[in-house]
Amino acid sequence: MKIRHDAAVLLLATAFAAAGCATTTNPVTGERELQGMSTQQEIAVGQKAAQQVASEMGLVEDPALRAYVRDLGSRLAPYSPRKDVPFTFDVVQMKEPNAFALPGGHIYVSRGLLAIANSEAELAGVLGHEIGHVAARHHAQRQTRGQAVGVATVLGTLAAAVLGGEQAAQAVNQLGQVAGSGLIASYGRDQERQSDDVGQRIAAQAGYDPAAIGDFLETLGRATTLETGQERQPSFFDSHPSTPERVRDTRTRAASLSATASRPIAGSRRAFVQRLAGLRVGDDPAQGVFNGSRFLHPDLGFALAFPNGWKTVNSPQLVGAQHPEGLAAVKLQGQGQGTDLRAAASEFATAAKVSLEQPESISISGLPAFRAYATASNGNIAQFTWVSLQGTIYRIEGIAAGQNYPSQKTTLDRAARSFRSITTSEKNSLREQVLEIVSARAGETLVALGRRTGNKWTPQETAVANGVPLDVRFSSGFAVKIAKERAYRGR
Repeated sequence: MKIRHDAAVLLLATAFAAAGCATTTNPVTGERELQGMSTQQEIAVGQKAAQQVASEMGLVEDPALRAYVRDLGSRLAPYSPRKDVPFTFDVVQMKEPNAFALPGGHIYVSRGLLAIANSEAELAGVLGHEIGHVAARHHAQRQTRGQAVGVATVLGTLAAAVLGGEQAAQAVNQLGQVAGSGLIASYGRDQERQSDDVGQRIAAQAGYDPAAIGDFLETLGRATTLETGQERQPSFFDSHPSTPERVRDTRTRAASLSATASRPIAGSRRAFVQRLAGLRVGDDPAQGVFNGSRFLHPDLGFALAFPNGWKTVNSPQLVGAQHPEGLAAVKLQGQGQGTDLRAAASEFATAAKVSLEQPESISISGLPAFRAYATASNGNIAQFTWVSLQGTIYRIEGIAAGQNYPSQKTTLDRAARSFRSITTSEKNSLREQVLEIVSARAGETLVALGRRTGNKWTPQETAVANGVPLDVRFSSGFAVKIAKERAYRGR
């Protein structure tokens, strides 16, 4: 969770609605089609969305890694069938394997995706696929068909990926999350197949093995199965054709393509994975972490205990939890700098168009707080608590349907009153994991290597991240990605 002081969500649909419709030639298909957004409007919308991606999701801190992804993208972009948009590439702070493209050519991969990639050619295939979406004007096609697109939609199924599955996405919406339905999840299957085709051709023209995307997809499928026990989940390429189908189709297509001669930036697997050294994997304490049902945020200095057994979510916009049967939910958001809690409550009520009832000043864990209630038109009852810590105002919302509120009131109140400053021992106990590259010994197994190097990944996780079978016996000097743990230093 990051605290943002401007809680408004940038809706791209507004910009799209202002665009007139015109007939244009699709750069990929060569066919004439109706488009509701001009190139200039698409670029302007994408620039605004990119600003929000940076502020809401965050970009990785490693300038060398980001520069590498940009350099690789710049080798691919000239081969895009579309020449009227400036392509940019970057890495977002997201632990799940994900990639997405914004209107106007802004393309992102997540740190979680980089952690399971094993060659520059694989990454080139991923970036090529996203270039394909932009080149084929898939964003504009969705708008033309009356599908409103918000910046949260462009960010894909972020929160759903955290919780897993359709029910999780619904839970997030009930928490007030702005994650939306997910642009990636909203592409049609034909659009995905088209982007696969375009992406492979771009990669081949740039000199990369067009079959490498199939290797990555296979790794992605293994990662998904390991994480969820299921073949698929809302993540990178959700609602795309099934992974086995895509692996088969991409490898069949690759046989008809040939890569031109080129000099890759990272010319070997070792050179590629070495560029990933130091990449943070898993949870990032800078976004706050859950220890059971207790949420700790070391940099912002607070802790809050959510109800035991509730489904939790930690996104850039909020941290929250939902009753397992959907009877109630609790969420916490930052509302801005200051100490005037009554003013903060009034500002929120005006913006949210709610009438606050039973307002009162209270104290929570020795901190000044303000409490009020509201009843929605649908009968839902909300309990709002504003509390100030170190010059920042936080808002804790407890929500339940009217008939459920009496049974949930005590639980919601207990959660709000658990807000407090983080202790020194709690802060010092936090750890983070970073990716490290080690050399295997001849004949070494994953178990033996993990024991020797202090690898925090399981053998199964290590096998997936390195694209090797679980029963592998390494050759001498094979570069292996492992996860090493260290004390969190704060950022």
